[in-house]
Amino acid sequence: MDVRKLFELASRLDKVGVRVTRVGLIIVLVWIGGLKAFRYEADGIVPFVANSPTMSFFYADPANYKAHKNPEGALVPENRAWHEPNRTYLFAYGLGSVIVLYGLLLCLNPWLPQVAAVGSFMVFVMSFVTLSFLITTPECWVPPLGDEQHGFPYLSGAGRLVIKDAIMMGAALVTMADSAKAYLRKRETTLAT
Repeated sequence: MDVRKLFELASRLDKVGVRVTRVGLIIVLVWIGGLKAFRYEADGIVPFVANSPTMSFFYADPANYKAHKNPEGALVPENRAWHEPNRTYLFAYGLGSVIVLYGLLLCLNPWLPQVAAVGSFMVFVMSFVTLSFLITTPECWVPPLGDEQHGFPYLSGAGRLVIKDAIMMGAALVTMADSAKAYLRKRETTLAT
């Protein structure tokens, strides 16, 4: 097969790419949103929420989260007890519900593309907010623990998790545009009849 034919084939995959992008967003949103119902996931987002100037008010005591951090996979009953009155788990349930809702809105594209477009826009906004954690959350950067590679641009595990939202942001714009086009086509067809 010659190279030109491969590129011609690749050039026709844009519609498939949009569908795969939408399905990928739906899977990520529903799965990650659903995991917010579990305490280990709620524990993991505490530094992001506690350090955010627009979200820290959801917690009762955001300033003292470091003394009560639960390492992923560890069960520290005293820390879990502290997170109850801090509203850590309550906030995570609410956030998870919103994230799952965004995923479900994207599922409506075949029937209500205008609703899916709004859902995609909300995912774009959510991704923008998540990316702001790179500025507000110290845990996004490798701490100075002796190695000369620390701080910016050395992303920690938390930072690597956050930076991936740049992809979600772009994917949300692609699915929003596709849903908006589908809505406009559907509207024109309805008006023409």
